[in-house]
Amino acid sequence: MSKHTTPAARVVDVAVVGVGTIGSMALWALSTARRRSASTLRVLGIEQYGTVHTHGAFSGESRLFRVAAKEGRHLTPALLEARTRWLELGRLAARDLLIPAGAIHIAPSGHPDLHAALSAAEEFDLPHRHFDADDLRRQYPQFAVDHGDEGFLDELAGVVRPESAVFAASRQAQADGAEVLYNTVVTSLSPTGTGVRIETSAGAVEAGHVIVTAGPWTARLVPGLSRMLTVANFALAWFMPADISAFLPARLPGFMRDFGDMHAFGAPSIDGFSVKVSPHLHLPTVANPARRPMTLSREQLRWLGTQAQRIFPSLDPEPVRWSVHPDSQSPDSRPIIDTIGEGRISIAAGMSGNGFKFAPVWGQAVADLALTGASPWQDAEFTLAHHADPVD
Repeated sequence: MSKHTTPAARVVDVAVVGVGTIGSMALWALSTARRRSASTLRVLGIEQYGTVHTHGAFSGESRLFRVAAKEGRHLTPALLEARTRWLELGRLAARDLLIPAGAIHIAPSGHPDLHAALSAAEEFDLPHRHFDADDLRRQYPQFAVDHGDEGFLDELAGVVRPESAVFAASRQAQADGAEVLYNTVVTSLSPTGTGVRIETSAGAVEAGHVIVTAGPWTARLVPGLSRMLTVANFALAWFMPADISAFLPARLPGFMRDFGDMHAFGAPSIDGFSVKVSPHLHLPTVANPARRPMTLSREQLRWLGTQAQRIFPSLDPEPVRWSVHPDSQSPDSRPIIDTIGEGRISIAAGMSGNGFKFAPVWGQAVADLALTGASPWQDAEFTLAHHADPVD
């Protein structure tokens, strides 16, 4: 044999490219199917960074989890299923992944998002409470409440710990027989007559099916999606309150706050000294994640502090920490969950900063597409046909 002979490609049944928010959950779903059916399904994850990292969309200590979907009542069943799976994963990992603190939305009376969530709660008979301004001031004195504000408390909601969740799903998948190549960059995907050839920095892989869950790097791997995906960037910030006890999960739910000119979300204190308050800061979208903004200016940080203090007057307006996170953005903020390459490549992309709460279910959806070609969790709004012409 010549010393220059190309090494044989590794052969697997399903490869998951990108083991973050959705990819870790897809890997867990695939490995669970392998274990339950006692099959020899060969499952491989490929991740360009380590198990948990700060480069993608999922990091940032906490993610708001809601059940009553303001994005459309038809999404509420997926969130109910996601809640069940978050609790199951926490039990398997012996970690408190979902903090069941509830989630409150405070907004001017008649706000469409608040009433969409209220309608979903009523339709699906979810436990909830509806507050007027006086009720809000009595129940949640931490908030500044304007005359005419109202509140909706989603009692099944809470806060998910994203780094712990990705870590737990990845580890559980490996315990059930999946393998993962970390610190391995995928450079190309090429459909073949029998599957997909994956070129990586660690050598070639031949897969019967590939799941692409690469977040902001999706269009680099599937260039045809570049016309419908951009890279959005989201700023998170944490502030110190005068009395931390009022901001612990026992007294403060996860929250969304709308004023006429500003939307914010956040979570109760997880670290015991600061509270996450993230007013929506308009950061530029980019085509290439390598060119995404990674810092915030002093002016932007001061604006975040001013808005945070509008919500909670007792906060010190100077952020104690902050971070910026990229995510793939679709034109209408609906996810893309579909197949290309004659059905041999499944894609979950375009989460638009709204994917983590759904992650176990969207991960199951792309796993279903890989294993059977269909999923009960795939909606017509998620198809490539909905977003643009199909890509092959």
